[in-house]
Amino acid sequence: MINSRINDEHTGDPMTNFVSAKRWITMLLLIALHSIRASTAVALPVTQVSSDTLSLARAMLLNGEIIVSLSRLENGVTGVRGDVYIAAPPETVWAVITDYDNHKNFVPGVLDSGIISDNGSEKVMFEKGKSGLFIFNKTVNVKMRVWGEKPKRLNFEQITGNFKVYHGEWLLVVSPPDKGTFLTYRAEVKPDFFAPGFAVRNVQKKECPLMLSAMKKRAESLTAIAKKSQ
Repeated sequence: MINSRINDEHTGDPMTNFVSAKRWITMLLLIALHSIRASTAVALPVTQVSSDTLSLARAMLLNGEIIVSLSRLENGVTGVRGDVYIAAPPETVWAVITDYDNHKNFVPGVLDSGIISDNGSEKVMFEKGKSGLFIFNKTVNVKMRVWGEKPKRLNFEQITGNFKVYHGEWLLVVSPPDKGTFLTYRAEVKPDFFAPGFAVRNVQKKECPLMLSAMKKRAESLTAIAKKSQ
Protein backbone atom coordinates (compact mmCIF):
# COMPACT_ATOMS: atom_id res chain seq x y z
CA MET A 1 0.00 0.00 0.00
CA ILE A 2 1.37 3.40 -0.95
CA ASN A 3 1.56 6.14 1.67
CA SER A 4 1.47 9.79 0.64
CA ARG A 5 3.07 12.70 2.46
CA ILE A 6 1.54 16.07 1.62
CA ASN A 7 2.89 19.49 2.53
CA ASP A 8 1.21 22.89 2.26
CA GLU A 9 3.85 25.61 2.39
CA HIS A 10 1.61 28.16 4.08
CA THR A 11 0.05 26.64 7.15
CA GLY A 12 0.68 29.51 9.55
CA ASP A 13 2.72 27.29 11.93
CA PRO A 14 6.41 28.37 11.72
CA MET A 15 7.74 24.91 12.56
CA THR A 16 5.40 23.23 10.03
CA ASN A 17 6.40 25.79 7.41
CA PHE A 18 10.09 25.08 8.10
CA VAL A 19 9.65 21.34 7.69
CA SER A 20 7.54 21.78 4.55
CA ALA A 21 10.10 24.13 3.01
CA LYS A 22 12.88 21.67 3.83
CA ARG A 23 11.06 18.84 2.08
CA TRP A 24 10.30 21.08 -0.90
CA ILE A 25 13.99 22.00 -1.23
CA THR A 26 14.91 18.35 -0.83
CA MET A 27 12.86 17.31 -3.82
CA LEU A 28 14.22 20.16 -5.94
CA LEU A 29 17.78 19.13 -5.22
CA LEU A 30 16.98 15.47 -5.81
CA ILE A 31 16.19 16.38 -9.41
CA ALA A 32 19.15 18.77 -9.71
CA LEU A 33 21.42 16.04 -8.36
CA HIS A 34 20.56 13.91 -11.39
CA SER A 35 21.29 16.73 -13.86
CA ILE A 36 17.77 17.52 -14.97
CA ARG A 37 17.21 21.06 -16.20
CA ALA A 38 14.21 22.94 -14.85
CA SER A 39 11.47 23.75 -17.38
CA THR A 40 10.86 27.41 -18.26
CA ALA A 41 7.15 26.77 -17.75
CA VAL A 42 7.65 26.14 -14.02
CA ALA A 43 10.77 28.07 -13.04
CA LEU A 44 12.26 26.90 -9.75
CA PRO A 45 15.09 28.36 -7.66
CA VAL A 46 18.48 26.72 -7.25
CA THR A 47 19.05 25.88 -3.59
CA GLN A 48 21.63 23.79 -1.75
CA VAL A 49 20.93 21.34 1.04
CA SER A 50 22.98 18.67 2.79
CA SER A 51 23.60 15.22 1.38
CA ASP A 52 21.90 13.81 4.50
CA THR A 53 18.67 15.60 3.59
CA LEU A 54 18.87 14.30 0.03
CA SER A 55 19.42 10.78 1.34
CA LEU A 56 16.36 11.11 3.58
CA ALA A 57 14.17 12.18 0.66
CA ARG A 58 15.46 9.33 -1.47
CA ALA A 59 14.79 6.85 1.33
CA MET A 60 11.23 8.15 1.74
CA LEU A 61 10.53 7.66 -1.96
CA LEU A 62 12.17 4.23 -2.11
CA ASN A 63 10.03 3.27 0.88
CA GLY A 64 6.91 3.86 -1.23
CA GLU A 65 5.92 7.34 -0.08
CA ILE A 66 4.42 9.86 -2.48
CA ILE A 67 5.47 13.40 -1.58
CA VAL A 68 3.25 16.29 -2.70
CA SER A 69 4.06 19.94 -2.05
CA LEU A 70 1.75 22.88 -2.76
CA SER A 71 2.55 26.57 -3.03
CA ARG A 72 0.60 29.80 -3.44
CA LEU A 73 1.89 31.73 -6.43
CA GLU A 74 0.99 35.19 -7.73
CA ASN A 75 -2.45 36.01 -9.16
CA GLY A 76 -4.18 33.09 -7.47
CA VAL A 77 -2.11 30.39 -9.18
CA THR A 78 -1.42 27.16 -7.29
CA GLY A 79 1.94 25.45 -7.68
CA VAL A 80 1.91 21.66 -7.45
CA ARG A 81 4.81 19.26 -7.15
CA GLY A 82 4.59 15.51 -6.69
CA ASP A 83 7.36 12.92 -6.46
CA VAL A 84 7.20 9.13 -6.52
CA TYR A 85 9.58 6.23 -7.05
CA ILE A 86 8.51 3.62 -9.61
CA ALA A 87 10.12 0.19 -9.92
CA ALA A 88 10.13 0.38 -13.70
CA PRO A 89 12.57 1.81 -16.27
CA PRO A 90 12.03 5.38 -17.55
CA GLU A 91 11.01 4.06 -20.98
CA THR A 92 8.08 2.19 -19.44
CA VAL A 93 7.07 5.12 -17.23
CA TRP A 94 7.19 7.40 -20.28
CA ALA A 95 4.95 5.01 -22.21
CA VAL A 96 2.40 5.07 -19.38
CA ILE A 97 2.38 8.87 -19.07
CA THR A 98 1.95 9.30 -22.83
CA ASP A 99 -0.70 6.57 -23.20
CA TYR A 100 -3.34 9.28 -23.60
CA ASP A 101 -5.88 7.04 -25.30
CA ASN A 102 -5.99 4.86 -22.18
CA HIS A 103 -5.71 7.35 -19.30
CA LYS A 104 -9.45 6.99 -18.88
CA ASN A 105 -8.91 3.30 -18.11
CA PHE A 106 -6.45 3.61 -15.23
CA VAL A 107 -6.17 7.21 -13.97
CA PRO A 108 -8.79 8.05 -11.29
CA GLY A 109 -11.14 10.87 -12.23
CA VAL A 110 -10.41 10.75 -15.97
CA LEU A 111 -13.68 10.18 -17.84
CA ASP A 112 -12.36 10.38 -21.40
CA SER A 113 -8.98 10.97 -23.04
CA GLY A 114 -7.18 10.63 -26.34
CA ILE A 115 -4.77 11.96 -28.93
CA ILE A 116 -6.10 14.56 -31.37
CA SER A 117 -3.00 15.00 -33.51
CA ASP A 118 0.67 14.00 -33.62
CA ASN A 119 3.31 15.63 -35.82
CA GLY A 120 6.16 13.56 -34.40
CA SER A 121 7.70 16.17 -32.12
CA GLU A 122 4.49 17.43 -30.53
CA LYS A 123 1.11 15.91 -29.73
CA VAL A 124 -2.25 17.51 -29.08
CA MET A 125 -4.42 15.55 -26.65
CA PHE A 126 -7.61 16.00 -24.67
CA GLU A 127 -8.88 14.87 -21.30
CA LYS A 128 -12.24 15.11 -19.63
CA GLY A 129 -12.22 14.62 -15.91
CA LYS A 130 -14.29 14.84 -12.76
CA SER A 131 -12.88 16.93 -9.96
CA GLY A 132 -14.26 17.21 -6.42
CA LEU A 133 -14.76 20.77 -5.21
CA PHE A 134 -16.42 21.20 -1.82
CA ILE A 135 -19.41 18.82 -1.87
CA PHE A 136 -19.82 19.14 -5.64
CA ASN A 137 -18.24 17.37 -8.60
CA LYS A 138 -16.96 19.61 -11.39
CA THR A 139 -16.47 18.22 -14.89
CA VAL A 140 -13.31 19.68 -16.40
CA ASN A 141 -12.25 19.61 -20.05
CA VAL A 142 -8.79 20.41 -21.30
CA LYS A 143 -7.03 20.33 -24.66
CA MET A 144 -3.25 20.36 -24.38
CA ARG A 145 -0.10 20.29 -26.43
CA VAL A 146 2.63 17.99 -25.12
CA TRP A 147 6.27 17.78 -26.14
CA GLY A 148 9.57 16.81 -24.63
CA GLU A 149 12.73 14.72 -24.61
CA LYS A 150 12.01 11.00 -24.39
CA PRO A 151 12.35 9.49 -21.81
CA LYS A 152 13.57 12.37 -19.62
CA ARG A 153 11.14 15.27 -19.71
CA LEU A 154 7.59 15.81 -20.96
CA ASN A 155 6.13 19.31 -21.05
CA PHE A 156 2.42 20.11 -21.25
CA GLU A 157 0.41 23.30 -21.73
CA GLN A 158 -3.30 23.94 -22.11
CA ILE A 159 -4.53 25.17 -25.50
CA THR A 160 -8.18 25.46 -24.53
CA GLY A 161 -10.13 24.31 -21.51
CA ASN A 162 -11.43 25.12 -18.05
CA PHE A 163 -8.22 26.72 -16.76
CA LYS A 164 -6.81 30.22 -16.92
CA VAL A 165 -3.40 28.71 -16.15
CA TYR A 166 -2.44 25.08 -16.65
CA HIS A 167 1.07 24.08 -17.66
CA GLY A 168 3.93 22.05 -16.30
CA GLU A 169 6.15 19.05 -16.84
CA TRP A 170 6.96 15.46 -15.97
CA LEU A 171 10.59 14.65 -15.10
CA LEU A 172 11.94 11.10 -15.22
CA VAL A 173 15.29 10.22 -13.60
CA VAL A 174 16.74 6.70 -13.72
CA SER A 175 17.75 5.19 -10.39
CA PRO A 176 20.85 3.01 -10.69
CA PRO A 177 21.56 0.23 -10.00
CA ASP A 178 17.97 -1.03 -10.02
CA LYS A 179 17.08 1.04 -13.11
CA GLY A 180 13.85 2.24 -11.52
CA THR A 181 12.54 5.77 -12.03
CA PHE A 182 12.16 8.81 -9.83
CA LEU A 183 9.12 10.55 -11.35
CA THR A 184 8.34 14.21 -10.67
CA TYR A 185 5.17 16.05 -11.66
CA ARG A 186 5.19 19.86 -11.57
CA ALA A 187 2.40 22.18 -12.60
CA GLU A 188 0.94 25.66 -12.20
CA VAL A 189 -2.84 25.64 -12.02
CA LYS A 190 -5.62 28.22 -11.89
CA PRO A 191 -9.23 27.31 -12.81
CA ASP A 192 -11.23 29.45 -15.23
CA PHE A 193 -14.17 29.34 -12.83
CA PHE A 194 -14.61 30.62 -9.30
CA ALA A 195 -12.80 28.45 -6.78
CA PRO A 196 -11.10 29.71 -3.60
CA GLY A 197 -7.39 29.02 -3.44
CA PHE A 198 -7.74 26.73 -0.44
CA ALA A 199 -10.32 24.66 -2.34
CA VAL A 200 -8.00 24.28 -5.34
CA ARG A 201 -5.18 23.20 -3.02
CA ASN A 202 -7.44 20.71 -1.28
CA VAL A 203 -8.34 19.17 -4.64
CA GLN A 204 -4.66 18.89 -5.58
CA LYS A 205 -3.83 17.34 -2.18
CA LYS A 206 -6.30 14.59 -2.97
CA GLU A 207 -5.90 14.12 -6.71
CA CYS A 208 -2.15 14.42 -7.26
CA PRO A 209 -1.25 11.38 -5.09
CA LEU A 210 -4.00 9.36 -6.77
CA MET A 211 -2.64 10.22 -10.23
CA LEU A 212 0.96 9.39 -9.28
CA SER A 213 -0.13 6.17 -7.62
CA ALA A 214 -1.98 5.17 -10.79
CA MET A 215 1.11 5.84 -12.94
CA LYS A 216 3.23 3.80 -10.52
CA LYS A 217 0.83 0.86 -10.43
CA ARG A 218 0.46 0.78 -14.22
CA ALA A 219 4.19 1.01 -14.98
CA GLU A 220 5.16 -1.59 -12.39
CA SER A 221 2.46 -3.95 -13.66
CA LEU A 222 3.74 -3.65 -17.24
CA THR A 223 7.30 -4.23 -16.04
CA ALA A 224 6.27 -7.38 -14.14
CA ILE A 225 4.48 -8.73 -17.22
CA ALA A 226 7.51 -8.03 -19.41
CA LYS A 227 9.84 -9.86 -17.00
CA LYS A 228 7.56 -12.92 -16.93
CA SER A 229 7.57 -13.10 -20.72
CA GLN A 230 11.36 -13.07 -20.95
